[in-house]
Amino acid sequence: MPLLTLKKITVHKPGRQQIGDPSEAHVLVDDISAELSAGEVLSIIGPNGAGKSTLLKAIAGDIPYTGELKINGAANDAKLRARQIAVLPQLSLLNFPFRVSEVVALARIPHSTGNQRDQDIVSEALTLMDIDYLANRLYTELSGGEKQRVQLARVLAQIWSVEDAPERTRLLLLDEPTAALDLGHQQQLMNAIRLFAQQGVAVLMVLHDINLAAQYSDKLLALLCSQRIAFGPPKEVVTVKHVKTLFGIEADVIKHPVHDTPVVIGL
Repeated sequence: MPLLTLKKITVHKPGRQQIGDPSEAHVLVDDISAELSAGEVLSIIGPNGAGKSTLLKAIAGDIPYTGELKINGAANDAKLRARQIAVLPQLSLLNFPFRVSEVVALARIPHSTGNQRDQDIVSEALTLMDIDYLANRLYTELSGGEKQRVQLARVLAQIWSVEDAPERTRLLLLDEPTAALDLGHQQQLMNAIRLFAQQGVAVLMVLHDINLAAQYSDKLLALLCSQRIAFGPPKEVVTVKHVKTLFGIEADVIKHPVHDTPVVIGL
């Protein structure tokens, strides 16, 4: 049984559907269906304005939608649900001078695992994101890339252990997690995401780098103008035809020499 099921999910621009405006121009996400199982990584790809982040917000429960959205095993209680679902938004604003370790420790508020266990998880998350040396630095003094890695460590720490998650349900939602990261830290992050997936976490993320998405994802969901263009394994989604449809460019798609995944090369 899939951990996440989407059936005909539609999101309208706020205020339009209430006044009976049938114009499709005001549909932000249009009739999207997809499935994601525990242990899988699903990446949403597509051009700017396609509806990627809007769909992620709907799944996170941040905006209203129509259709059927089911997270198998998800708790109704907000505190318990926070032990199951962690969300990294596209923009994380924090202007208070918290230390890095304190920012990551915010993720443990929904839990009742004790101070020592929480400190251990914070330390492990910092190490996983290669920012343990920043633990005592003020968050407001960090670079953009360092702040992004702190936020990533925070959401990972929120659903760190399956034993802490009711019904053993864990869902990680990431909106452009590689933004502001250099090449090395992009790869480090994607390896960490794969590690979490291997431990039974279902991962849904928005990525602009189609080659990165193809290499590290089990499935891809391609959106264009609010609609689903393709959904399935990377080899079925990343094709010359789909790349031209999505981005309007002439490109070739070759096989990665090591990972046997599709790679897009602009012509």
